[in-house]
Amino acid sequence: MRGAGSSVGPAAEREWFGHPAGLSVLFLTETWERFSYIAIRVLLVYYMVKGLGFHPAKASMIYGLYSGFAYLTPIVGGILSDRWLGARRSVILGCSIMALGHFMMISEALFYPALAAICFGNGLFLPNLLSQVRQIYKPGDPRGASAYNVYYVGANLGALLAPIVCGYLGETYGWHYGFAAAGVGMLIGIGIYAGGARHLPVEQPPAVHIAVQATPAWRADTATRFRLLGAVAVLMVLFRTAYEQIGNTVALWADEGVDRSLGALTIPMTWLQAINPLLVCFAMPLVILTWTRLRAAGREPDALAKMAIGCAGLAAAYLMLAAVAAVAGPGTKVSWVWIAAYITLLTLAEMWVFPIGMSLFGRLAPLGLGATTMAVWGLGSFAGNFMGGLVGTLWTRIDHATFFALIATLPALAAVLFLALGRPARKIEDAAALAAAAT
Repeated sequence: MRGAGSSVGPAAEREWFGHPAGLSVLFLTETWERFSYIAIRVLLVYYMVKGLGFHPAKASMIYGLYSGFAYLTPIVGGILSDRWLGARRSVILGCSIMALGHFMMISEALFYPALAAICFGNGLFLPNLLSQVRQIYKPGDPRGASAYNVYYVGANLGALLAPIVCGYLGETYGWHYGFAAAGVGMLIGIGIYAGGARHLPVEQPPAVHIAVQATPAWRADTATRFRLLGAVAVLMVLFRTAYEQIGNTVALWADEGVDRSLGALTIPMTWLQAINPLLVCFAMPLVILTWTRLRAAGREPDALAKMAIGCAGLAAAYLMLAAVAAVAGPGTKVSWVWIAAYITLLTLAEMWVFPIGMSLFGRLAPLGLGATTMAVWGLGSFAGNFMGGLVGTLWTRIDHATFFALIATLPALAAVLFLALGRPARKIEDAAALAAAAT
């Protein structure tokens, strides 16, 4: 059975940059959606603490709940799409609701309803755009191996622009200008997706898959796949809890405890955060090239081994911050160079985790459950974002060196468990590949 969800293949064979044209449509749509989402994430903690006067602990909890629920709602969105709405209508509707939420952020009175609207819109958008990436390629197409890596560059291109544009507007002219710019970006994304729909996979009605889904073989295979994917999602909670500190406690530390002077210029923290997506955009082609050469030589690590390497890299990033904070001591500002080094390590780590995980979930998506499967990936992000906010409340209770060392243990544990899960995962992937090739 094909694990791509609910399409019958590409709508057209036209290629852009060596990949089906549909990937460029999804790439650019994701670019502008991430521009909007990251703009809110970059500004949110600063806005709550400096603009609304919230205590840092309260701001941390709200940040964790918001960023967490943005990845919980895809469970509902995935089910609605796979059973009734279909992917395209879900993406358009989700984008529209998110755009509304961004513009609602302009009003302080609508702060909480605005966050709720963005979360709900993301629930419809996220799993349905992700599920279409693998559907663009026919089974066995070698270009599909790097599809999610290319897609991930699109996400980071938007994330690169967001701190520079929205962060600058928010810090210079007022928070509401940054929020309005995020809304405009979302509208651009809607236009690109709707205009490029002819290049996307032709959808089949959800009812087409009901007969296949009723068979015992499909149910047994689906249960096996979801057990593996569920385990991966659980381990992603550990990674995400640590990763999300970049927009939470690390952002607060950089604002208060880091000397961001560069000559006569004070580097805005939102610009430092732009290092992350900038590195992804430039380094991802090198990562793809490395994996391609290793694959040709028969030495490419499997998916979970790559994710273990990424987890170890993130642990190293936080151990570095712990050492820097311990040496500096309380009340002493450290050079911005250390934050830049931390973001560099974090970025290299995420390139070995996020696109690899998305690709794994895309490959193992059972027939007719493409969006729901990608929503399970988001479920791990939900729990990780929530735990990130919860763990972030320790920031004001323990010293910074201890906090960063504690955070480092989470991805380190995930690395060990990913390696332990590698052998059963390879068996399930091999069986799924044979099933896809047989259709």
